[in-house]
Amino acid sequence: MNVAVRRQDRSGWIRQYHEPAAGGPTLVCFPHAGGSAASYFRLSAELSQAAEVLIVQYPGRQDRMGEAAVEDVRELADRVCEALMPWREGALALFGHSMGSVVAYETGLRLQHGPVGRSPVGLIASGRTAPSVRRDRGLHRRDDAGIIAEMAELSGTDPALLNDAEMLAVVIPPMRSDFRAVETYQSDPGTRLRCPITAYGGDADPHVSHDDLVRWGEHTASAFATRLFSGGHFYLQQGLSEVVAAVRKDLDGFRAGHLE
Repeated sequence: MNVAVRRQDRSGWIRQYHEPAAGGPTLVCFPHAGGSAASYFRLSAELSQAAEVLIVQYPGRQDRMGEAAVEDVRELADRVCEALMPWREGALALFGHSMGSVVAYETGLRLQHGPVGRSPVGLIASGRTAPSVRRDRGLHRRDDAGIIAEMAELSGTDPALLNDAEMLAVVIPPMRSDFRAVETYQSDPGTRLRCPITAYGGDADPHVSHDDLVRWGEHTASAFATRLFSGGHFYLQQGLSEVVAAVRKDLDGFRAGHLE
């Protein structure tokens, strides 16, 4: 998916697709394993009426195809924090889906303890077990056929792509690197954010249960809530309007200091 970029930082890590709302919070979105910034284009279009939506572009995909993928969640978070330096003012919230949830969490920890005092006001963690739960399904050790099978099972990939050998040759290497990053990651014991966390999930996700989402509550010293949506791992694609409404509600709650 090729879309016009309104603004990006010099490092290439941050994209902005739409004119932001005046006076709204900044929402930083982190893609799933194998995903690109463009995967949040529709969400950005809807939420930019209420927030300044920034989207992370990991190396190794789309216009960053020539760069080596980063295979460590903590290094990804370090690099994102550096890239966010130009956005120092106002409320900042984080949204991550699947692998993006733990990258967002580690980014939040760095912002919370960083020199610029830019603690996030809230984190929305979607489609992912809590940082304290290490779940290695061996995806990064699979051959190409095994990774294609995982893509098909999760129903987040255009079926036409699964039969396009040329495109798969481009997509699979960064996806394997992302799987390695997330499957070898586990948070340091006892780490918590000071801000609220909301955990989102699909009620038919084959790999992330409601109990898995509840474990995110262990990683905040503030308010916590879970929200279930109809659908599987990529419930966001089918239920965009419901997700947008929930995110807007949570952004308001983050800024007010409470969740409903």
